[in-house]
Amino acid sequence: MKVVVGAVAGIAGLILLIIIGAAVLIVDEDSSAVDATNGGAGLQGVPAEFRKWILKADADCKEPSMTPALLAAQLYQESKFKTSAAEATSAVGAQGPAQFMPGTWSAWGRDADGNGRNSPWDIGDAVIAQGRMMCSLLRQAAASGYPGGPRALALAGYNAGWGRVQQYRGVPPQSFANGETYNYVRLILSTMSRFQGPALVPVAFTGSGTGPDALRRASTELGVKYSYGGGTPSGPSTGFCDGVNGYLGGRCDASRTRGWDCSSLVQYAYWPSVQLPRTAAAQYGATSNRPVARSDLKPGDLLFWKNTSGFIYHVGMYAGDGNVLHAPRTGKSVELVPLASAMPERDYLGATRP
Repeated sequence: MKVVVGAVAGIAGLILLIIIGAAVLIVDEDSSAVDATNGGAGLQGVPAEFRKWILKADADCKEPSMTPALLAAQLYQESKFKTSAAEATSAVGAQGPAQFMPGTWSAWGRDADGNGRNSPWDIGDAVIAQGRMMCSLLRQAAASGYPGGPRALALAGYNAGWGRVQQYRGVPPQSFANGETYNYVRLILSTMSRFQGPALVPVAFTGSGTGPDALRRASTELGVKYSYGGGTPSGPSTGFCDGVNGYLGGRCDASRTRGWDCSSLVQYAYWPSVQLPRTAAAQYGATSNRPVARSDLKPGDLLFWKNTSGFIYHVGMYAGDGNVLHAPRTGKSVELVPLASAMPERDYLGATRP
């Protein structure tokens, strides 16, 4: 990002004289080539440490042209998902996996991962800043009326600055900056399909209200590892082992894994609008006065399982279409699975509505 601006600032005036009136890139976003990248919030082919943040950045943006695959393809073009200073510093000083110039980072950067620092080198900070900037650019692009489609225009704005898009009333042509912005846009749009996976969530995730809102928040954690005792209303964290739970391969996995257990994920999903207690049993106790029959389940309803002694050992969230979103157990990750197979059917206790 912004590599073009730094590299060609000195010749911008000459280029302007030469190419005013030149043809601009028009990307038909209704064409079959782009249709393959549309539809659903699926994501594949990205490093695990990027997945959560890409999904969160997508979920935070309400622009219809935003998808996880768009962000992933852009990150791949910017840095190939590299995070070291040696591999992710451009010749003109762009930094980190999303390639922010220092001046642009000061406008968009935030401590998104909550580690106490605001850095373009932190994956969470970088991807969320990328998503916020792209969301703003998509909004400007949709309102501009320029040809090319909002994705192409937003990508051009990210690479060369929105001023260049306004200057050319579209994506800058190949003659601008040796075609860098022109090719940047084409490459990202053509590689989106590489990162487009199956839809992550059912239509139920698009509803409105407390339950669907909580479900959408939980869905940003799909693929994050299970950690017994881990997770807080602020985000995933390492957990602990208690002599029985949290072990994997004879070692305490929870103490070295940042993630969620079943009830912390539910607590996080509903926080702060509904401040549920921490454990599955306590969450049942706090909501059992609002039971829901299995035939009346709605997105965001809490699902509980108990063992033969009556101890409530697991909670998940109903995700519509007979599915449950939950953090299952040590060695697994947050997942979306059929309700019938999420936990032993004989252990199913019932559902409540927070």
